[in-house]
Amino acid sequence: MTNLHMKLSGAVLALIALTAATTSAQTIAITGGKVYPVSSAPIQNGTVLIRDGKIVAVGANVTIPADAQRVDATGKWVTPGLINSSTQLGLVEVAQVGNTRDEAARGRDNIAAAFTVWEGLNTSSVLIAPARREGVTNVVVTPANNHLVSGQAAMISLVEGMPTDMVIRTPVAMVAQVQNAGAAGTGARAELLMRLRELIEDTRVFMRNRAAFERAETREFAASRLDLAAMIPVVQGQLPLLVVADKATDIDAALRIAREHNLKLMIGGGAEAWMVAGKLAAARVPVLTGAMNNIPGGFTQLGMMQENAALLRRAGVQVIVIGNGGGDEETFNVRNIKQEAGNAVAYGMSWDDALRAVTLTPAEVFGVADRIGSLQAGRDANVVIWSGDPFEFSTNAERVFVRGREYTQMDRQELLTERYKILPPAPALPTRR
Repeated sequence: MTNLHMKLSGAVLALIALTAATTSAQTIAITGGKVYPVSSAPIQNGTVLIRDGKIVAVGANVTIPADAQRVDATGKWVTPGLINSSTQLGLVEVAQVGNTRDEAARGRDNIAAAFTVWEGLNTSSVLIAPARREGVTNVVVTPANNHLVSGQAAMISLVEGMPTDMVIRTPVAMVAQVQNAGAAGTGARAELLMRLRELIEDTRVFMRNRAAFERAETREFAASRLDLAAMIPVVQGQLPLLVVADKATDIDAALRIAREHNLKLMIGGGAEAWMVAGKLAAARVPVLTGAMNNIPGGFTQLGMMQENAALLRRAGVQVIVIGNGGGDEETFNVRNIKQEAGNAVAYGMSWDDALRAVTLTPAEVFGVADRIGSLQAGRDANVVIWSGDPFEFSTNAERVFVRGREYTQMDRQELLTERYKILPPAPALPTRR
């Protein structure tokens, strides 16, 4: 390397270091808005002070440093970034193009517990920007529900970078289902439940006899070595088992298995969960459900109703509002979580509960409330400034900060709009004489 090249390289590295230091040391004060911390009462004319990507103060009388960048939120609403807790964002790009899909493992014998879906995350997905532009700053990425046990889920932040930059916590749940016997490789629901019990019991035997297993001195197990190892935190009650179940009797069966084996249970989908709300509340089992649809998609959803989330919350169940969609439509519409929450309010859920259901409750349930889900000192600076009530259809997310960085780049839809909204005048046609 020549002396000139060495000097240029040194200058570039110094500039990068200076830029990084400037970015990390940035102080931002969002002032004058109606602040909803979620963890405490709303603050009129509040201030959210951000430094180094973290919230350092929230209140009505926050001292603002002289060097802070001020963001005027007068007349606006300020909330934590929204969390969509059931997505395949970054895993499914185009539903009909197989090599853009990384949400499903083949598994062995319909068990894929060792599948860590986040390792296939496409951080360049064009679907991330639209979600973030609508105030979604965090999502849970889950494997496709195509087995008895489909794999592990992760909580990520919608920042730029690699999967290691985006991931907050892994795993946050093991995903299973008890409503589709065919997907579990069984012929009937009772056989499906039998296989789930067998998997749990085999995991316990595997835990106690790992050395013997390595010496090939144990009986055959229901799952592979990696899948059994992945199930250990589940049977120990450390990792939640997120069971997808819509039918009330299937939810009741999941509750029974969790009680028998002392599992930490969550219910996903839960179309008929309102029918067993009392049991869910007594067992302290959270439910992830939507509020947009009331048309059953099958026999497991005959009791679906849009009041589901409100009835569950009224019974004392922890409710996390998610989308009802799936596949390509779901990844494209991760941003619609605010409409789901708004619908939940329209069908009886309190506004405060709905905001909590897409912010602090998922953060608590998935074990990341010390980082996201509320506007408190020490939390990641995931902050959204809204033009009004975020659950009103006409409201816009005007400014979005993720870990203290404001994201302003246009998404694909906006780029197309800008490209075609102003067309040059058509040339005049020649006239005939």
